[in-house]
Amino acid sequence: MKILVINCGSSSIKYKLFDMPGQKLATKGSIEHIGEKGSSIQDHYTGLKFILQKVDSIDAVGHRVVHGAEKFRRPVLIDDSVIRKIRQCCAIAPLHNPANLEGILACKQLLPGVKQVAVFDTAFHQTIPDYAYIYGLPYEYYKRNGIRKYGFHGTSHEYVAHEAAKALKKPLHVLKLITCHLGNGCSITAIDKGKSIDTSMGFTPLEGLVMGTRCGDIDPALVPYIMRKKKLDTSEMDAILNKTSGLKGISGLSNDMRVLEIAADKGNKRARLAIDIFTYRIKKYIGAYMAVMNGCDAIIFTAGIGENQKSVRDKICSNLFSYAHKPKCLVIPTNEELMIARQTFRLMDGELNV
Repeated sequence: MKILVINCGSSSIKYKLFDMPGQKLATKGSIEHIGEKGSSIQDHYTGLKFILQKVDSIDAVGHRVVHGAEKFRRPVLIDDSVIRKIRQCCAIAPLHNPANLEGILACKQLLPGVKQVAVFDTAFHQTIPDYAYIYGLPYEYYKRNGIRKYGFHGTSHEYVAHEAAKALKKPLHVLKLITCHLGNGCSITAIDKGKSIDTSMGFTPLEGLVMGTRCGDIDPALVPYIMRKKKLDTSEMDAILNKTSGLKGISGLSNDMRVLEIAADKGNKRARLAIDIFTYRIKKYIGAYMAVMNGCDAIIFTAGIGENQKSVRDKICSNLFSYAHKPKCLVIPTNEELMIARQTFRLMDGELNV
């Protein structure tokens, strides 16, 4: 079965074609700058039409969808009802879901009769208990407006958890794992017996760790204070929190950890401070999740920084386990597209064998 995995961003499309169940990657590629000045690709429909000229005999399409709120706990076959619910989630994921939806609608037109599956970043975290996802706000905000922790990077956390179980040669359902997805966006998840029980990102991907350009956890009272002090509107404040904070904001130099490490080695104090804050926050979350799970069998590092920056991993793990049983530290490259292909195949195979 040939499964095309599509990841539509606001101005990009990334794709991989897998031959399943053998998990063989047949081809991959991407289109950037969609809709931007000078680009020959003005929308996702045109982009996907161009991609489909390069691939053929597609049996199913798996789509990455960032936000499924509480509507989706697992991958689903896409129909009109699913499309309607994904559109409803656009209100709480305005940067991601509209683009994901454009890809779905384009494939519906370009590949009539081909089954499509939606795999949600938030679905893996739907096992988090209510005492971990409810905020200390009036409860009606949750009931009426869906304001709660959702978590993201779920497909990546789930993938590396399964791969960790293989590496440890133990069933996933007996393991306590902490998975660290560290890239420009960063999140940590506590996984107990194969289920996410807590994660660092929240209602949006802004909560939690210090990231490339995102601030992570801050005193919420700072938001109105800064807005008054700097005379900012909500969109300007949102841009500061998401685009000019984190490693970039602290260092005043870059959101790229490689650049910061070179600068820190040359004596740049703010670059060193940014790295120290970044690793400190990660260490603090790992300690909290070890306490929540009463131990940990392994800590997994993945994504750009997690996979490639050994000095960062060493700094995080330094003196972390001196007081407790030492978990294994694993580096496992993430492969969200393969996870989407697996889940799409599993769902399609189930449909065919009903």
